[in-house]
Amino acid sequence: MGELMFLAHRIPFPPDRGDRIRSFHILRHIARRRPVHLLGFVDHEADRKAAKELLPMLASLHIEIRDKSRLRAGIEALMLGEPVSVAAFGSRRIMRMVDELLATRPIDTIFAYSGQMAQFVPDDRGGRRFIMDFVDVDSEKFAAYGASTRGLMGWVNRREARLLADYENSIGRWADVNLFVSEAEAALFRQRAGLAVAHVRALDNGIDAVKFDPSGFPRVEGAEPMLVFTGQMDYRPNVEAVDWFARRTFPAIRAKHPSTLFAIVGRDPTPAVRDLAKLKNVIVTGAVPDVRPWIAAAAVVVAPLDIARGVQNKVLEAMAMARPVVASPAAFEGIDAVPGEHLIVAHGYDMANAVSHLLAEPAEGHAMGRAARAHVIARYDWEAQLLALDAMIGDG
Repeated sequence: MGELMFLAHRIPFPPDRGDRIRSFHILRHIARRRPVHLLGFVDHEADRKAAKELLPMLASLHIEIRDKSRLRAGIEALMLGEPVSVAAFGSRRIMRMVDELLATRPIDTIFAYSGQMAQFVPDDRGGRRFIMDFVDVDSEKFAAYGASTRGLMGWVNRREARLLADYENSIGRWADVNLFVSEAEAALFRQRAGLAVAHVRALDNGIDAVKFDPSGFPRVEGAEPMLVFTGQMDYRPNVEAVDWFARRTFPAIRAKHPSTLFAIVGRDPTPAVRDLAKLKNVIVTGAVPDVRPWIAAAAVVVAPLDIARGVQNKVLEAMAMARPVVASPAAFEGIDAVPGEHLIVAHGYDMANAVSHLLAEPAEGHAMGRAARAHVIARYDWEAQLLALDAMIGDG
């Protein structure tokens, strides 16, 4: 059995955000079965140092700190006629590393995680198998931005959606297998790219039910009830979600439950997010060592996203922690669960009413949380999810 090259747009360590959680578990699963050479980017020097924790499971590790500005990526994209998302990850150094490894190591499979990394797969693969994990149909997110934004940024987003869709379709037809985080995303791509089921498959996210075990984080009863949102707080869908919730939905909840707090938990909050802390009873934490105590302390976990692709790990994590979840239809899409039994799906003022009801009837929330955890353990175990990957890469 040969070796495998794993290309990642973010080196998957620490696995503390959505994209790195999925890539970490996939990487670990593969590395238990064959030698893996990992190449990719980190955003900061601290991430580069942390990534060395992966060395014991790898054949080799090759990291580049991505310091290309958005302006430079935008200019390059305009000059080359390519998506900004792809230009932002262009790197001659990574390309040289790929060529050197392919020339010197018995690599028979290339696994690219996130569409940007397909640019490093050589045109002549020499018979090597190519697995492309798009995770979600990213171009659809830019199409949604373009439809809701006017002026220059509207044009930029519509251009990105069009070029990125063409790029995704081209890569999809070239790869041996294309993976997506849910059947909904896979079906969308099959239809758009005109590909068969064998070429486009769903590989669902999982959950570490031991790590997200509520018994290790007992709730503090009697304190003010708290609503919690977790996520990367410089990511536009998260920023828009908490802004809308804090300014439009939360006041309606506080009208019925005045002591309720709303905690926005996640690293790198934008100035717009930090400004929300000026609102009454709103907390913006920034980076925290561990999100689990915050989830455990939540009376309700909210996921009020308007734009969401794939499967929201934040929802699965809260369900695994046995917390009642109120999610928007966009945040719920792709999750195999029963609304009303495992979580509540609502939007706008319906979300305010749903949260208010759970605050008034905590026993209902506890029962829903217990049902949610039992369902997540049965449906979303990581090892069970990833067994299907073995046959795709020739290990099963």
